[in-house]
Amino acid sequence: MEGKIVQFRRGRKTIIEKHFLIEVKGVSNREKAEKLTGKEVEWSSPAGKKIVGKISGAHGNKGVVRAIFEKGLPGQAVTTKVEIK
Repeated sequence: MEGKIVQFRRGRKTIIEKHFLIEVKGVSNREKAEKLTGKEVEWSSPAGKKIVGKISGAHGNKGVVRAIFEKGLPGQAVTTKVEIK
């Protein structure tokens, strides 16, 4: 499965560096998004380095999911693709 990193998980004045919001292809509601909870997410950098994370739950009602990565991703990761296993 393929997804796209939409944004950091954030508040009004804070950014949580290890948490990202991911938009998944083919997922358009909360029920489908909740089925992805617990799956592994992998982001690969342009240099070939892979950073692994895990989907922690749904975010809102439009099918967006939250993912927590082992390390924080760089800001350039926003709008790039991730692979959901």
